[in-house]
Amino acid sequence: MAETVAVVLMIGITAYALFGGADFGAGVWDLTAGGTERGARPRSVVSHAIGPVWEANHVWLIFILVVLWTGFPEAFASIGLTLFVPLSLAALGIVIRGAGFAFRKEVTRASSQRNFGAAFAASSLLVPYCMGAVAGAIASGRVPAGGKAGDPVDSWVNPTSILGGVLAVVACAFLAAVYLVWDARRLDHDDMVEYFRRRAIGASIAAGLIAAVGVYVLYDDARYVFDGLMSRALPLVIVSALCGIGSLVLLLRDAHRGARVLAMGAVAAVVIGWGVAQWPYLLPTSMKVVDAAAPDPTLWMVVGVFVVAAVVILPSLALLFYLDQKSLVDAEAEPIDA
Repeated sequence: MAETVAVVLMIGITAYALFGGADFGAGVWDLTAGGTERGARPRSVVSHAIGPVWEANHVWLIFILVVLWTGFPEAFASIGLTLFVPLSLAALGIVIRGAGFAFRKEVTRASSQRNFGAAFAASSLLVPYCMGAVAGAIASGRVPAGGKAGDPVDSWVNPTSILGGVLAVVACAFLAAVYLVWDARRLDHDDMVEYFRRRAIGASIAAGLIAAVGVYVLYDDARYVFDGLMSRALPLVIVSALCGIGSLVLLLRDAHRGARVLAMGAVAAVVIGWGVAQWPYLLPTSMKVVDAAAPDPTLWMVVGVFVVAAVVILPSLALLFYLDQKSLVDAEAEPIDA
């Protein structure tokens, strides 16, 4: 049963990476769009794209925290005590990001719009970096077992955490750019299609280079996960590479629909590959999944709630995304000038 709950946890992490990660990546492109006039059109596409769904995407984060806390309380305690700094920064960033995105549309003064926009964009960079740093800390074995606190600085300021943070930011930016190509086409703005297509290509190449360099970082700083990536998780590494290359080729050929699916596959394979690489440990190499799990009745309850949530919530989320893609919900943004 512990293994089943671990799979449920990984499903939630993957979903958050694909949907919440794209939201953060859209904020990265908001940050780099330029001044008020030059950046108005790409920022409007970003607002149209994420406006109806950005709050719903954080359901996955709540799901992850609840499953980890309930299903693996000792590991949750160790992670929280050791990594309270990046986790607190991420939580603060999520709050500031949401406030900045919401208030930027409501204020009328240009200076206030810029300030709220800067808060939204900067937080969109901070949050995925901190999340990636947390993943790097876990992967490199810097979170001790037993509900104990590790080093509050070295645990997330180290080569693997820096790699995880940078790769998370670039992967989110890549996903977002690919999604925004589709959204710009849906909104019939060909110049923005090309704008985000170029950025998706650049982010794809950057992600590939960072991942390649990351192999050497993991070899030196997270050997157990490196060995796992080169053995049991190798098929997922290959799938991620092929999906990334395929997405890049389709972007170069201006085939947006297929590029979006392959981009999702590339990121999902990376996230799942991380989980498979450190299996059977939840905290390499000190705490195995079976040792960290709560009692069986609690795990059964977690699985039962997951099944109910899948039946009730997933169709609702699917309907929301369908209506959004059909432009049948309020995009919470001003129309883009032709």
